Amino acid sequence: MFNLIQKIIKLILISLIIINLFLSFSLTEFLNQPYGQKSEKKLIFIEKGRRTKAIAQILYKEGLLPNSLLFRLAYSLYYSPRFLIAGEYQFLTPVIPKKIMLDLIAGKIFLHPITIPEGLTCKEIAALLSEKEYPIEGSFLEACRQVEFIHNFDPKATNLEGYLYPDTYYFSRGVKAENVVRAMVEQFNRVFGEEERKRAKELGMSIREVVTLASLIEKETSRPEEKPLISAVFHNRLRIGMKLDCDPTIIYALKLQNGFDGNLRLKDKNLDSPYNTYLYPGLPPGPICNPGKESLLAALYPARVDFLYFVSRNDGSHIFNHSYSEHLKAVKKYQLKNIRHLR
Repeated sequence: MFNLIQKIIKLILISLIIINLFLSFSLTEFLNQPYGQKSEKKLIFIEKGRRTKAIAQILYKEGLLPNSLLFRLAYSLYYSPRFLIAGEYQFLTPVIPKKIMLDLIAGKIFLHPITIPEGLTCKEIAALLSEKEYPIEGSFLEACRQVEFIHNFDPKATNLEGYLYPDTYYFSRGVKAENVVRAMVEQFNRVFGEEERKRAKELGMSIREVVTLASLIEKETSRPEEKPLISAVFHNRLRIGMKLDCDPTIIYALKLQNGFDGNLRLKDKNLDSPYNTYLYPGLPPGPICNPGKESLLAALYPARVDFLYFVSRNDGSHIFNHSYSEHLKAVKKYQLKNIRHLR
């Protein structure tokens, strides 16, 4: 009887070992076997509070797993009690289930890219985010009023215009608008660092004045080689008390009143706005867009030339002149039908 019991126990143990080996082999093969019929990107969203069974079902229904039960077994045997972290994930099929498991455990949440071009206003950035259907939570424009982010170096600011550094950013789905603008301001602070602030002091300019000037340069030209020349014209004019006569400042003033239809007319030069540099000398009250690094550096390091005028050649480039008579000749040649460019 005793021998019979021993044999039964031995058989049970052998069976368990065989089952364990088979299960281990099956799970190992399952975890490391690529799954997916074609190459495609799959975005899945795991809500907070989802249990392992529900997560496995989501992955199975999205075509990322051949079997949800094996996924749960593998998690229970090899990865529990580590948590599967909620959030949005992107997987490229074919994908091995082990990668899915490890990504969920590590919380490798998908970050949505967004590129903010140079020269956009806060309102235009908000429109871009809306157009791209960027998964942001909250009002971007309201977040742009959180001037406490820049109060230590620009106490006069009423919004973040000028300090939202244009760059490519990556945020997870549902990111708060406040965190987006904070990241952009932090990037501005990295680009406009101690060396740039020291240079601003050497010029006798506040950070706000430098950024404002840079925003004018940004809107006047997209050509890097011309930015220091445009800067020189503005610096020279500021030094002698000559009005800047910068068209983009009028456009900005019109946009503030929702009165810009894409065309700038001669009568607009008489628009009564502190941003109108045809009427009021000096820099406008604040930035008219969010400038990039090249424009910021150009504002700090103008070319060593005595130009006071420039006019567009209608091909994206400009011609620069010292005297008003030379400028008039250039206007006649390049802008005869567009007198608004007189500076």
